[in-house]
Amino acid sequence: MRTIVSERLRLRPWRDEDADFLLDLESRWEVVRFVGPQPTIMNDRESALASIARRRAIDDPIHGIWAVTTAADGRLVGNLLLKPIPLSAGEPAGGPTEVEIGWQLHPESWGHGYATEAAAAVLSDAFDRGLPRVIAVTHPDNRSSQAVCRRLGMTHLGRTTKYYDMPNELFETETAKPQPM
Repeated sequence: MRTIVSERLRLRPWRDEDADFLLDLESRWEVVRFVGPQPTIMNDRESALASIARRRAIDDPIHGIWAVTTAADGRLVGNLLLKPIPLSAGEPAGGPTEVEIGWQLHPESWGHGYATEAAAAVLSDAFDRGLPRVIAVTHPDNRSSQAVCRRLGMTHLGRTTKYYDMPNELFETETAKPQPM
């Protein structure tokens, strides 16, 4: 998996030595409370190592799950993903696969613009590689992530139950929106 660099951040593959950070990140209710229909906290280092192995197993020229670090000193600050989004049960399959972007930052790194900067770097990289459209879904109460979507220039499409078997606010961005003829 590739490394993506922005002005202040470096997004790189997860490593086994990141397990303690990942456990600290995902054992915090304030970080995971908006993730999925039944949020759960991570309880042990073995779970963190297994999660890192799953993240590294994504072998795709566009998709990935990156560890977000500061470029200056390599300090871990969070997680950024770009991957196919699972449909809710009962949603018709067979259409084009939709790709979502998402992020989790350690509370000590909130409020520094890292989520926006990391997501913008990954979106730029993905669009340069030919991905035409990316969506983001947020829990209806996750105002912080909705603000990041807006800062990224994503369009709010309203509420949907199409993904993750739960209501979400849906945002999208495209490489180039078609112009009327």
